[in-house]
Amino acid sequence: MFTLRSIVTALALMSSMSAANAWDALPTQAPEPADNPSTPEKISLGQMLYHDPRLSSTGTVSCASCHNTMLGGEDNRPNSMGVNGQTGGRSAPTVWNSAFNKVQFWDGRAASLEEQAAGPVTNAIEMGMKSWDDVVVRLKGIEGYQTAFKHAFPGENAISKENATKAIAAYERTLITPNSAYDKFVGGDKSALSAQQIRGMDKMAEVGCTSCHSGAAFNGAGMFQKFPMIPDGYLEAKYHFSKDKGVAEVSKKADDEHFWKVPTLRNVAITAPYLHNGSVQTLDEAVQIMAKVQLGKDLAKNDVADIVAFLSALTGEFPKQKMPALPETTGKTVN
Repeated sequence: MFTLRSIVTALALMSSMSAANAWDALPTQAPEPADNPSTPEKISLGQMLYHDPRLSSTGTVSCASCHNTMLGGEDNRPNSMGVNGQTGGRSAPTVWNSAFNKVQFWDGRAASLEEQAAGPVTNAIEMGMKSWDDVVVRLKGIEGYQTAFKHAFPGENAISKENATKAIAAYERTLITPNSAYDKFVGGDKSALSAQQIRGMDKMAEVGCTSCHSGAAFNGAGMFQKFPMIPDGYLEAKYHFSKDKGVAEVSKKADDEHFWKVPTLRNVAITAPYLHNGSVQTLDEAVQIMAKVQLGKDLAKNDVADIVAFLSALTGEFPKQKMPALPETTGKTVN
């Protein structure tokens, strides 16, 4: 029986095989669903919600706590810290360019940014709210949010889970980092990359990295991949790759064990530590490991250095972020 993961992977694999060596620049605008067109009011509301720790049970954790838009879109921790100092078992993926992911979360359990935005708020370890009904009650008790929701979603009952997640997703679709040195190179500026970076670009295609990390976002267009592909006792003992079963943690199917969404390589030079459990500290180490357990290849030091140099060319231009002024809670405590 085919699983959703196997079907998505097969479709993405066919696409990536034909585009593995096609070097595409990152679009400057993200696709958006028909039922959630972006508007300035919606984006403004989404930015407020994204940065508001009052969406957590303790009033201390926001989306931005783990996905920092002032940096690389994550938190540079092996495992992110949620309410009451709790930590999960996975490293926070970057929010930058997440609009170009076909699925969200390391295990791909959310099909959209809207669906993803709903999850952490009621996760007991992350933001800890008991239910979205409680979130809605809290938001309705803040006068500034009453106004902001009405502007973004005219009509009755503007404050809702659906509208809150739509607003957050609309804001996240603005988080795009185009015009990297790589983008300029493939756009025709052949001086944008150094000789070493060009060697690294060629080496990635040669050794097979782009068989998974394909497309403009270098994320395989929704592809899932087993990791590790090639067992290695030494590396397993050191990094504990297989402790987390990936997609199978959600699907409970043995065939899904150790499958993961292929992550973007955009801005990867500034998002250490690496891999799903944040166990790898440096980018050159991550390159060596991936070549070993995914492709069965031991890369020479100069090849690793060349690939790392190329990956640094994927750091794009970050749109300036201005911290939003959040609606006040006047004369009372938010429960």
